[in-house]
Amino acid sequence: MPAYAHHSSSTGSVEKMDAEKTALAVDPLALADFDDPNINKEEAITGVLEDDSPYPEVRSAVSNTDDMSMPVNTLRAWIMGFFWVLIIPGLNQFFFFRYPSVNITGIVAQLLSFPMGRLWAAVVPNISVFGARLNQGPFTIKEHVLITIMATVGWQSAYATDIIAVQRVFYGQTYNFSYQWMLVMSTQLIGFSLGGIMRRFLVLPPSMIWPTNLVTCALFNTLHAQTYSGIGNRGGYLFQALSYFSWVCWIAPDNVVVNQLFGYESGLGMSLITFDWSQITYVVNPLATPWWSEANVLVGFVAFYWILTPILYYTNTWYSKFLPIMSRTSYDNTGAGYNVAAILGTDGVLNVTAYEEYSPLFLSTTFAVSYGLSFASITATITHAVLFFRKQIWAQSRRSIDEQPDIHARLMARYRQVPEWWYLIVFVAMFVFGIIVIEVWPTQFPVWGFVLALLIAFFYIIPIGMIQAITNQQVGLNVITELVVGYAIPGRPLAMMLFKTWGYITMAQALQFASDFKLGHYMKIPPRTMFAAQVSAAAVAGTVQLGVQAWMFTNIADMCSLKQPDGFICPNTQVFGTASIIWGVIGPQRQFSPGQMYGGLLWFFLIGVLCPLAAWMISLKWPNSLIRYINFFPVIFTGTGAIPPATAVNYIPWAIVGFIFQYVIRRRHFSWWTKYNYVLAAALDSGLAVSIVLIFFCLQYPANGKIGANNILTWWGNTVFLNTADGRGASYYTINGTFGPTTWG
Repeated sequence: MPAYAHHSSSTGSVEKMDAEKTALAVDPLALADFDDPNINKEEAITGVLEDDSPYPEVRSAVSNTDDMSMPVNTLRAWIMGFFWVLIIPGLNQFFFFRYPSVNITGIVAQLLSFPMGRLWAAVVPNISVFGARLNQGPFTIKEHVLITIMATVGWQSAYATDIIAVQRVFYGQTYNFSYQWMLVMSTQLIGFSLGGIMRRFLVLPPSMIWPTNLVTCALFNTLHAQTYSGIGNRGGYLFQALSYFSWVCWIAPDNVVVNQLFGYESGLGMSLITFDWSQITYVVNPLATPWWSEANVLVGFVAFYWILTPILYYTNTWYSKFLPIMSRTSYDNTGAGYNVAAILGTDGVLNVTAYEEYSPLFLSTTFAVSYGLSFASITATITHAVLFFRKQIWAQSRRSIDEQPDIHARLMARYRQVPEWWYLIVFVAMFVFGIIVIEVWPTQFPVWGFVLALLIAFFYIIPIGMIQAITNQQVGLNVITELVVGYAIPGRPLAMMLFKTWGYITMAQALQFASDFKLGHYMKIPPRTMFAAQVSAAAVAGTVQLGVQAWMFTNIADMCSLKQPDGFICPNTQVFGTASIIWGVIGPQRQFSPGQMYGGLLWFFLIGVLCPLAAWMISLKWPNSLIRYINFFPVIFTGTGAIPPATAVNYIPWAIVGFIFQYVIRRRHFSWWTKYNYVLAAALDSGLAVSIVLIFFCLQYPANGKIGANNILTWWGNTVFLNTADGRGASYYTINGTFGPTTWG
């Protein structure tokens, strides 16, 4: 055979092998049984050929190897984990009732645990205590992850603790510790059990990337590797105008229309710029969110807050010109904050006569629009899930962990899994706690209401969880649960709070635990160790928070009074208590029913059904069109769900930063982006967390916030954005007497 023929045959064989390898790589790209906007086919093939994730975001932050011999379930990890479980929830519960406040987030524990672990490894003797070694050598990344997960399980104040505070402050109800403990445990751990049961849908599929976790993984890898390889509160103090950089308003400080359009305090934020990372990352880190998802949120913001809201406002819909265009407050017909005490009878129930003599309740235009968007997001989520996710949900319901087409799932399959009956035991126990709370104490909450609340949470966990895992945006159930209970169980504020907590927070907790499960999945933490850490940390954190809260109400004078001298005025409790009266006492039937002032917002339910249906039909006709990236109407409707209390300053600069890093740099400098994007995101979040804590404890907490009150805090850079119509929350019309309808009821 001639030499050239042999060469040609060899080349052909190599090419054939490459083609076969590529074909084998393409086949597993059916990782998601839906059109996944996060997937790029060429990048995915590269990942599969390298036996790695098909998502470059994941490859850049998560290792595709695992050392099963690395210590994780160590006495050192548990001691440090419980140290943070005691410290962080306790401190955050203490400051939860204070204004100004500070939140010590899990990233603080993540950062400080690293030197603590290294110090432990260096100085603690290697002896055994009851068979467990105190020092098993170098501090490992898996120990660090376990400690951080324990610290973050309960770092936020448990939602149910606010029910207990509202009962005490608003309704004079103080039930014993058994009631309080079972209520908190039930609301926290039912969510954990549901999150565990749903992990096959929300954790195991590689398409469920949970973008925020990638920032956390990048920080872990950066701390533990000498070389990293990869492909609301004002944060300012010295110059707060850089945070609220409403420069157009400074030029025309008394022009109401200019301030309403360009302001950041009570305006629509067309000034575009802020230099404060706490404002930019208030909702979610823009460097951790896919650009197409950010674009969906931006489309929703522009359409509903820059186009629809001005039309509604300047046409005086809902008497809106008498109010600020953007506000988190409810108003009466004099323009003052709504005085809920004026409409309550002595039994805590609505006094209809007093209500008809006082005033209907008015909302700012953006507040009203936010309710409409919440209605739309609820129906859009279900419609979108049925149309786009049904195949994925069905496939995952029949697929075990070792059948997942993903390197990380295959690595995790080597560990002993948590049987689903473990989660079912937790669910049953917490369900019984809930029944006891309802039946033993006078909650005026029927058991069927408890079951209905859990059914709402259960029904929405998978579709909302899939959307959050893909887009980094969560659809909230707070408004729909308030609406349902307001109609189903009217006139019972405690029942309203319980229904909302078991309906909304159960789902939110389930997704928080699912996110933690995914973090453990990425970092290869044994599932049974994760289970024990999460359950124990949640139970201890909730107990600590209740203890701190009980001590505060017993030992701090004038607790939750607006005149409390040390700032413990309980702002969140006031808001939650007011909501319990608006929804549980006045009720939605007097605000949103047909014929009532805000009855037109009910049309948003229909809009939420029709928009995903239209997008689905277009995608069938033109599958590769732009609609592939803007068909997430649940994100369009709910992406701005933090308004209020968030404002435009938390969205427009956020979208600009996201466009720069997640679109421009990612497309033009991909190698730089894969190596540094998530590390930069972690660095910015870490610096922010540390600076907020330092500013608070060094400058704001001492002397009850009076440090610099007569110098630093009064100079032009800290007052210019407040001395405007935007800062004053000016309305278009001046109110002379009262406004609004002449009769209501």
